[in-house]
Amino acid sequence: MYRFLLTPRWWGINVFVLLAIPFCVFMGSWQLSRFDARVDDHRNLSEQTASARTEPPRPLASLLPVDKRTSGMPATATGRYGKQLLVPDRELDGKQGYYVLTLLRTGSGKALPVVRGWLPGTADAAKAPAPPAGEVTVTGALQASESPGGNGVGTRGGLPSGQTGAISAASLVNLVPYDVYDAWVTLDKADAGMKAVPAKAPEGSGLDLKAFQNLGYTGEWFVFAGFVVFMWFRLVRRELEAARDAELGLVPDDAEGSGEPLEGRTAGV
Repeated sequence: MYRFLLTPRWWGINVFVLLAIPFCVFMGSWQLSRFDARVDDHRNLSEQTASARTEPPRPLASLLPVDKRTSGMPATATGRYGKQLLVPDRELDGKQGYYVLTLLRTGSGKALPVVRGWLPGTADAAKAPAPPAGEVTVTGALQASESPGGNGVGTRGGLPSGQTGAISAASLVNLVPYDVYDAWVTLDKADAGMKAVPAKAPEGSGLDLKAFQNLGYTGEWFVFAGFVVFMWFRLVRRELEAARDAELGLVPDDAEGSGEPLEGRTAGV
């Protein structure tokens, strides 16, 4: 009764099923592993952030380049403040405002972007406090360069002179006349009249939308695998029912005169 499974057409169906099921299971398992990795990153980052608060600040050079391990760690640098810029469209405590970003020119010849604080409202250079004069030593949380469109960073272009949309060496290279570190620091204590900007978690290291997308894709792939199995059994059942009908002489009149093989008439997908 099951000899139809050995026909050429059913060989194609069977091979497709045998390939599709492990592929769907593999993809679902891979997406689940991605979700687990993000959960582990989130857990490790939380532990790292807690321990970083108790660690003494370390020299900037010892923490570069910035990665998931060093992001958020307390760093210290010495130099003189130079050019000041504003970073508009930044939210803090549910309010819109802007960062006051000042370049700290260090002895290495490079400048370190330093977020000295946050102010509410529309970016206005007249309201931003001037940086301290002379040599200063800053202490704050080390941060990786921002990417437009990620982690709360806007993508708006055409900003007025003296403003930048993202804090990164790539964005600042055309705005300042000196080399810039591929990193930045947010002060632990903001300068007078401003609020301190809390450190951000590294991109891709938390339970964000992408993490839950991985979990959703996991379910989809396993559903696809179940659907393939369901459809195979359904096709087999239809083929068996058609064979039984033929044995009982229940073949429709139009099919009897068509000359079409039984399998081709009854086992459509």
